[in-house]
Amino acid sequence: MREPDTAQVAKSFDAMATHYDRQIGRFERFVLGDARRWAVDKASGRVVEIAVGTGLNLPLYGKDVDYVIGVDISNAMLERARIKVAEGVNISVDLRHGDAQELDLPDECVDTLVSTYSFCTIPDPGRAAAEAFRVLVPGGRFVLAEHGPSTNVVARAVMKIVEPLFVRFGADHLTRDPVGYLEDEGFLIDEVRRSGRGGVVFRVVARKPDPEWTALGH
Repeated sequence: MREPDTAQVAKSFDAMATHYDRQIGRFERFVLGDARRWAVDKASGRVVEIAVGTGLNLPLYGKDVDYVIGVDISNAMLERARIKVAEGVNISVDLRHGDAQELDLPDECVDTLVSTYSFCTIPDPGRAAAEAFRVLVPGGRFVLAEHGPSTNVVARAVMKIVEPLFVRFGADHLTRDPVGYLEDEGFLIDEVRRSGRGGVVFRVVARKPDPEWTALGH
């Protein structure tokens, strides 16, 4: 299976920007459920959202969030997000064109990193996890909602069969398990839950270790 590079992923999302909200809305209603809101509700303090897309999460952030830096590789998706911000959100938002695999942010500058349905399309999720680890403060949290392999054996087999078509035409990997990428980069996994139809959704809360907290015996 040939993997799309960053430029190809950007091109795919530029092409789907005008109908993305409608498409993902149907999929969430019938398959994925409310994991998006769950992820946003876990955010607090200074927040970076990778693959912010059309900004579907932006109206959901609450009073515990100081501001959100939203990063996306697709200019067309960002244009849709800017419309949502102009229409009114409850928080300060800074939308930036950029790559989750190479964030233009200093080390240890944010409290929460949010990702909803982005690890399935990022060419190298390991690099994105490493960047998340770098920009989070010690004790900071990576909150991730992602689709992945079904908990149902038959459904998982079907997903594996059709996955090359989804990757080719939408840069969408159906059977990536996001947890291993976070563990490999040093995150501690505080929570993993499965939800959605066929258990295809991962709800993950991961934490960057805090040496001071560990030294105190916690």
